[in-house]
Amino acid sequence: MAEDRGAVSWRKSSYSGGNSGEQCCEMAVVSGEILVRDSKCPSRVVLVFTPDAWRTALVWMSRPVPDRAAP
Repeated sequence: MAEDRGAVSWRKSSYSGGNSGEQCCEMAVVSGEILVRDSKCPSRVVLVFTPDAWRTALVWMSRPVPDRAAP
């Protein structure tokens, strides 16, 4: 279980909370760590990344996927 990090200022993805009612993820930066959680279930698991690991994850998630239309 993640330790208590006190008050955290979460930012939602630009894809979250649109007119369609879809939600996605939220992120926060605390003490040099990047925290990521599901905006539909904010009290559940929080992923914790170092800045380098977060950059690597963003590059990986942004890569083109064959036979899939861009969002």
